[in-house]
Amino acid sequence: MSRTIIVSNRLPTKVQRTEDSLTFQPSEGGLATGLGSIYRQDGNVWVGWPGLFVEEESEEQHIEKELSADSMAPVFLTESEIRDFYEGFSNSTLWPTFHYFPQYATYEQAHWEAYVAVNEKFCRAVLELAGPEDTIWVHDYQLLLLPEMLRKARPDCTIGFFLHIPFPSHELIRALPWRSEMLRGMLGADLIGFHTFGYMRHFLSAVSQVLGLSSTNGQIEMANRTVLIDAFPMGIDYGRFAEVAASEAAQQHEAEYRAALRDTRVILSIDRLDYSKGIAERLRAFEVLLQRYPEWREQVSLIMVVVPSRDQVAQYAALKEEIDELVGRINAQYRTITWTPIHYFYRSFPLEELSALYRLAEVALVTPMRDGMNLVAKEFVASKADNRGVLILSERAGAARELSDALIINPTDTRQLAEAMHDALVMSEDEQEHRMASMRALVRQYDVFAWTKLFMDRLAYSKIKQLTLATEMLTPEVTAQMVEEFRAANQRLLLLDYDGTLMPFHNLPQRAKPDQELLLLLQALTADPQNHVVIISGRDRKTLQNWLGHLPLDFIAEHGVWLRPASEDWQLFQPLNNNWKQDIRPIMEMYVARTAGSFIEDKDYSLVWHYRRADVELGDVRARELLNHLTFMTSNTELQVMEGNKVIEVKTAGINKGTAAARWLAAYNPSFILALGDDRTDEDTFRALPEEAYTLKVGSGARSLARFNIPSPTEVRNLLRSLL
Repeated sequence: MSRTIIVSNRLPTKVQRTEDSLTFQPSEGGLATGLGSIYRQDGNVWVGWPGLFVEEESEEQHIEKELSADSMAPVFLTESEIRDFYEGFSNSTLWPTFHYFPQYATYEQAHWEAYVAVNEKFCRAVLELAGPEDTIWVHDYQLLLLPEMLRKARPDCTIGFFLHIPFPSHELIRALPWRSEMLRGMLGADLIGFHTFGYMRHFLSAVSQVLGLSSTNGQIEMANRTVLIDAFPMGIDYGRFAEVAASEAAQQHEAEYRAALRDTRVILSIDRLDYSKGIAERLRAFEVLLQRYPEWREQVSLIMVVVPSRDQVAQYAALKEEIDELVGRINAQYRTITWTPIHYFYRSFPLEELSALYRLAEVALVTPMRDGMNLVAKEFVASKADNRGVLILSERAGAARELSDALIINPTDTRQLAEAMHDALVMSEDEQEHRMASMRALVRQYDVFAWTKLFMDRLAYSKIKQLTLATEMLTPEVTAQMVEEFRAANQRLLLLDYDGTLMPFHNLPQRAKPDQELLLLLQALTADPQNHVVIISGRDRKTLQNWLGHLPLDFIAEHGVWLRPASEDWQLFQPLNNNWKQDIRPIMEMYVARTAGSFIEDKDYSLVWHYRRADVELGDVRARELLNHLTFMTSNTELQVMEGNKVIEVKTAGINKGTAAARWLAAYNPSFILALGDDRTDEDTFRALPEEAYTLKVGSGARSLARFNIPSPTEVRNLLRSLL
C-alpha cells in the first residue's frame, strides 16, 4: 500500500533539553495543523530535524522512539551542519536573496557544501522509508535540492514541492553562484507550488533564463516527464482561531488589557524580528500619524509585539537596536502621564493572549517589505467575530493577492501608511463590517485544510497526466531488444533528423557542421547494403549536400519539400511555387527588427525565423506574437506555419516529414524501422510509421508520439554505434 511522506526542515514537534530531561512540545504552526490529518494516517510519516543538537546515541534513540509513536522520523544534524546549512546557507544566503535583501546575502562555498550534504542526509532518511509507489511532499527553501536527489533514487515516486517564502525575480536568482543546481533540484518534483501567481511567474522566468527551459500553461517539459507549476495560497486553521477568540480565556485577557488601556484605541503589530517585516518603517509611519493628526495623541496606542529571532546575527541585532531606539524616542516625545503611544513587547505570547490582542485591536498593521503569505493577517480576520476592525496590508505580502478588502499599501511609503492608519480609525462601522465579512468568508473557505487537499489532489492529477502522456525512457533492456531485431532484419530503414538529434544545436545554424565522429559513424552505417539511412531534416538541400552529399545517404530536406534517394538527383515532392514569400518576408523582417539576435533563413520553398540567439524571454514573447500573426495571415491559404526548436517556419501545407517518410516505407518495405527526432516537426514522422517501429524522441519534452525518449545527441550516437 502506498503512503505519504512529509519532509520539512523542522518537525511539527520541537524537542528541548531541560536540566534533567528532554521535553517534546508540539508546534502550533499552520503547516503542522494542515498536515496533521495526513502524516498521522496509518503508515504515513513526517521527516525532519527535531530542533536541537544531540550528541549521545542513547538520546538519539530516545528521541526516535518518542517521535515514531507520533508518526515522525528525526534527522539529526551536527553542530557544524546547524551552523553552515541552517544558519549559513539557508538563512544567510537564500533567505535574504529570496526576500529582496541581497545586500545581506553571503556566498560562502563551505555553506553551500554543507547545504548539499544536509540535503543528501535528508534524502537518505527519506529513502529508508519510501517505496517506489509512495508520495513525497517536500517543504521550503532549506530543501531545494531534495526533489532531484529523490527523483534520481526513486524515479517513479510522486514528488511534490512547496515553497513557503517568496520566489524572487530571476535577476536576484542570477546573483547566486549555485542557481542552476537549485533550480534543477526543485524540478525533480512533479508539482511545484507557490503562494501566488507572481512567485510562480518569477520561477518560470528563472528556469527559462538560467536553464533555457520554456514553459506552456505552467508546465515545464523535462527529458522524460512534465513538471506542473501552480499557485496554492496557504490558509490557516480558521475554526481554531475563531474558537479561541470566542473562548472565555481570550475574553478575560481582553478585559484585563482594556482595563489597563482605559479608553485608548488600539493599533496592533505582531511580527517575528526580521528585516523583511518592515517593523522600523511601521514605527516611523505611526510617528508621522501623530505628527500630521495631533488629534490622535492620547487617543490611539500602538501595541507592538516583536517575537525574538536570531538576535545574535548582526543584521538582526542592528534591527533590534533600531526598533528599541525608535520606540524609546517616540514614547519620550509624545508620552503623557496617562498615555503611552507605543506598548512594546519583545517576546512571544500564548495563543489565548494573542487572540485577546486580535479581539482588542481596531486596526492591524501587517506591512512586511516582502512576505511569502503572512498568516497573521488571516489570523486577525478569523478572530473578528463581530466583523469590526480594519486590516492594513502590504502589497508585497502574498496575502494581499487574496485579501483585497484590506487597505493595501506600499510599505516603503511612510506617508501612505500613516494616511491608511488615519483612514482605518475614521472608517464607518458599515464599511468595516462589509470589508471584514468578505475577508472572513474567504479565509473560512480557503483554510489550511482546503490548501492541503488542493495541493495533494493536484499532485495526484499531475502524476496521472504524466503517465498518460509520458514517453518511456529508452532502457538497456529495450536497447538490447532493438539491436537484436536490427541484426535479424534484412531490410532496415533508419530515419535520422539532423539538428538536435545527430548534432547539438548551435546559436549560428551554419556552424553545426558534422564532426569527424559523426561522418565516420554515418559512413559505417551506410557501408552495410541492408541499411537505408535517410537524413530527414528541415535544413535546405544545399547545406545537406555540402555537408553530407559525399556519403551514400538518402535525403529528405526542408521538411519533405526536396527528396534525394542515394546517388540520384534532387527532386521536388510535388510542383510548388514560392510567390507567397513576398507577402510573408516583410512580416518576418519586422520581427527581426524588433528582436535583437533573430534572423531569417530563406530556403527554396520556405521561410524560417530563428531566435536561438535572442534574449530568452523576449524571444519567447516575439515567437508567440509572430506565430499568431502568421497563423492569421495564412488562414484559408495553402501555407502552413510550423513551430520548431527556437524557429518558426512557413511552408506549403500538406508536405511534411511524415508524408515524405511514407514514400521510403513504400519503396523499401523494411522489416526494421528506427526513427529519431527532437522537435514538433518530427512528430509527423512518428505519426506516419507503423506501431512496431522504434520511434525515439531526443531531448527534453515528455509528450510525444514516439515510443521512447533518449536524452541527447551523445546518447543517439552511442545507440547508433551499438547497431554496427
